[in-house]
Amino acid sequence: MGPSGRRTSALKESLHASPDGRRISAHPEDEGESVSASHRRLREHPAHKSHAALDTHKASTGVIWTTEQAQKHGFSDEPEKWANLGQGAPEVGDIDGCFPRPKSIPLNDNSGEYGPTAGIKSLRTAVANLYNHDYRQGKESQYTWENVCIVPGGRAGLIRIAAVLGNAYLAYFTPDYSVYEQASISMLGLFRSFVAIPTPLSAADGYHVHADKIREELARGTSVILTSNPRNPTGHALHPEELSLIQDICRDKATLIFDEFYSGYRYDTDCDGSTISAASNVIDVDRDDVLLIDGLTKRFRLPGWRVAWIVGPKDFIKALSSSGSYLDGGCNVPFQEAAVSMLEPALVRKEMAALQSHFKAKRDYVLKRLGEIGFRLGDQEIPESTFYIWLSLEKLEPPLPKNSPIDISNGLAFFDALLKEKTIVVPGIFFDLNPAKRRDLFDSPCHHFVRISYGPTMERLQMGLDGIERVVKRARGEFGHSDSAVDDEPDQKSNQRPVQSSKSQANSGITVKGNATSKDDIRDDQMKHNRHITDDTRGSSDDTFKVTGSGPIRPIMASSTPYRRFTLDSDLP
Repeated sequence: MGPSGRRTSALKESLHASPDGRRISAHPEDEGESVSASHRRLREHPAHKSHAALDTHKASTGVIWTTEQAQKHGFSDEPEKWANLGQGAPEVGDIDGCFPRPKSIPLNDNSGEYGPTAGIKSLRTAVANLYNHDYRQGKESQYTWENVCIVPGGRAGLIRIAAVLGNAYLAYFTPDYSVYEQASISMLGLFRSFVAIPTPLSAADGYHVHADKIREELARGTSVILTSNPRNPTGHALHPEELSLIQDICRDKATLIFDEFYSGYRYDTDCDGSTISAASNVIDVDRDDVLLIDGLTKRFRLPGWRVAWIVGPKDFIKALSSSGSYLDGGCNVPFQEAAVSMLEPALVRKEMAALQSHFKAKRDYVLKRLGEIGFRLGDQEIPESTFYIWLSLEKLEPPLPKNSPIDISNGLAFFDALLKEKTIVVPGIFFDLNPAKRRDLFDSPCHHFVRISYGPTMERLQMGLDGIERVVKRARGEFGHSDSAVDDEPDQKSNQRPVQSSKSQANSGITVKGNATSKDDIRDDQMKHNRHITDDTRGSSDDTFKVTGSGPIRPIMASSTPYRRFTLDSDLP
């Protein structure tokens, strides 16, 4: 019974407040945030402290926080030595089959003038033509330039949309793009004209946005729904039939806002260059309340250009143009002019096919390496779109020993451990609904997840996966050293200094420790024992090799420098 004599529920009795009284937790005090250095460090961030006249929650997102932590460990000073698998950015260099990335932008006499806040007409027309060609062939209702608004990036587009929405309940689903989490308290909340409602999805069915879930939201009075499709961070996409059904349910009942920035990253159609968009299911382009956001950022791999667009009914576009006049002033004119020729439909189809082939190969490489490290992912967890892996740390097999020298069971601790390997990922809690205000982070369903981006180059992916492999091995107690891999000092107590032999250089840079005569002998030995092999060093340095793992042979050390030392303490300095 409570103090008032009322009956107290079992759930309420199981909850307790944090030491500062600000948060509620269902975990015992010896299992929650207070015993984790990683979580205490997050709570020390300015976004969790109060200042007069300053709302620090509006100044930080998950990706920003992870970057700030990496900068404390030298990321800004030597970014070329880091594997940033955290930021959601694609590689921007040339790719086989894609048009060369522009190295210069032509200017004309009008390039220095202010441009229209809705964008230049030629680019708006090019976007409309692309959508009609790809998604609306044979349909009576067609997009025109008046259905397109050019905006300086996706976030700017969301802010413009927020500015023109009336009083409404807006639903978005979690896990989703981390900016949506901030949207509920900042970006979309700036205008206070609506209430943002986060709705959790289930991991059991792959975080699908089911039609029944949409019906539930409409029954609760929701009149605006915001979602990414394909979805960040899970890498899944609504299938065309599901997408069509959802649009049918919402027609004349709710405004749908689709973030389609990853529409070009599609791997379930044999990389034929086809893309997916809700534009295919719009009946009347001026009556269906469907807003589509996309741009050059992701599928054209030009994030620095800040050229994006919103496609929707003319009435919305007029309002979005007006809001741009007092919010952002419009998009850079020279970059808009340079973008027009990129949107020719045949060129776009070829570009998307090359993009899909390239990123699918990178996805498969990351999945293969994670499998070799010990993460067992089911078919439902393999992304068919985007360039993200939504990795559950609970999928690591065999499970870590109870006396593991470091804790990598949750996303924040895993992130901290990877910083010592100069590798960045994003902890899963940043994709959860409102996790940092009242709820103990250990209670978050995304607590044991991290998002890994395979947007960077293959070289960076290899660096990052090597870092993940080392962290897992440290957690398994397979390294007996005591310093961080970031420490370049060799282990002075060890006499073993592996040297890459000419023989190993001739065999794809493979480094092996022990007496071995050929790569075939090494492979046969691996297949025979199917276990880790590390023999004592014998013979001359030219015969020094090291074999590890039971999978295919691959380079594990690219130089002849001594082993770096690894810490057994997960706390950062």
